[in-house]
This record gives sequence, structure tokens and C-alpha cells, in this order.
Amino acid sequence: MKQAILRQSIQLAALMRMFPTNLTPLEQLRGLIQQLHPLAPPTPFIRIGPHGDGGYLVPDDLAGIVACFSPGVGPISEFERACAERGMRVFMADASVDGPATPHPAFQFSKLFVGALNTDQFITLEEWVHQSLPDEPAADLLLQMDIEGSEYEVLLATPPALLNRFRIIVAEFHHLDQLFNKWFFHTAGRALEKLLQTHACIHIHPNNRRGIVQLGDITIPPTMEFTFLRRDRLRGAQFRRDFPHPLDSDNTGRGSIPLPACWYRAG
Repeated sequence: MKQAILRQSIQLAALMRMFPTNLTPLEQLRGLIQQLHPLAPPTPFIRIGPHGDGGYLVPDDLAGIVACFSPGVGPISEFERACAERGMRVFMADASVDGPATPHPAFQFSKLFVGALNTDQFITLEEWVHQSLPDEPAADLLLQMDIEGSEYEVLLATPPALLNRFRIIVAEFHHLDQLFNKWFFHTAGRALEKLLQTHACIHIHPNNRRGIVQLGDITIPPTMEFTFLRRDRLRGAQFRRDFPHPLDSDNTGRGSIPLPACWYRAG
């Protein structure tokens, strides 16, 4: 009887393009979020790129970074242009467009998606970096990644030694409300925990295109921009409480979404 009810429930949910799933144990979800509580970097934040969408906060620790890798090319290339104007070579990749929004002599574009495998349409981050910088196997890099949900597979497929070359990682993480889904949490949580082995989260900014999802004491904006700093660049472990940061800017003209208190050490 229970199995019949379950099958009928699944069929009904499928008609509405939904699928029931097991809930992530909330203590596990709290544990992951606590690992992501932002730490204070040793240098002040600066904003690279425009106000609004396409601009991100990074620590003023860019000297010596030789290249920016930017998978996911949108209608704005101001972040990448700002990196180029600071002397970085800029590598961009996206199979859905024919090139960056605006040209620049430092830009090198590949019409490929960045993912977990090397195919005719996809390239791994490891292979992309190897092809782009074959003669610079140890130079510090910057990663700016906005690839609509593929960020989790990219992180899981990237060797820790390569992740460790990125002094700063700026990534927009998508579908975060699905962390309540046990099976999504299993994959996305592993990706985030892998990144946290080499980097510390130093900033989080909710994208205000969508609302929030709340269950118990946990509130999750579905899409958020994260800034990570390699752990050897940190000094101490002081938690930040200054949210929103004065340099934060809403992605759209909709109402602001403040970072929920569960995502930083508020007390």
C-alpha cells in the first residue's frame, strides 16, 4: 500500500516537473555552512568589474597573479578587462557564445564549455590551464567562474594541486537551495569541501534575482557569489561580520537580499 502511494506521488510530482527526494539532515547542512563562514583577509576588499551584475569583491592581493581564467562568458566583460589592465593574461571559455562582449589584446577565447571531461565541446580546467600556460607551471592564477551549475563538477574534476595555483577564486554557485536535497548535497557538498581544503571563504554576496528558501533555522538564497582566498595568504582566522560590505551591489533592480545570519559568524 505504501509503495503504491509513493509511486502515485512520484507520478503526480513528475507531471508538475518535480521529484520528491530525501531531506538532507539539517545538522550536516549546518556543518557545511559553518565551514563557509567568511574569514577576514589581510588586505582590504576592492571591487573589480561594474556595479551590479558582473562585478565582484576580491582582496587587494593581485600583485604577482599572471593570468585570469574565466569560464562562462556573459554580456559583460568588465571584470576580465579590469584584470587585463592589471597586467594579467585573460583566458575565457564558453561554447554558447562566439567571443567576449568586448575585445582586448590580453583576451584569449576558446569556444568550449569547461566541465569534467575533455570532448569536442568540453574541456577540463586542468587541460585548459595546461594548454594556455604550458611554460608557467607554478605561477599564481585567478579563477572567476560563472557556469550556471557546472561549477560543482569542475571543482570535483580538478586536481588539488591545480586548485592551489589559484590564489583567488571567485565563483557564483547556483541551485544552493537544493542543498536541502540529500542527493544534491552529497555532490555539491563534496565539491565545496574539496575547495575548502586549499582555500578559505572570505566573502559571500546573494544574487537578488530570486528569493530565499528557509527550513528551520537555515535560510538559503538559491544563487550566491563567493570569494575564496588560498589559505597561505591568510593571517589568523578572524571571522567577518560586516555584511553587506559597502562595496556590494545588487545584481538587479529587485529588492536586496541580505546575507542570512546562518552564513556568517554573527554572534
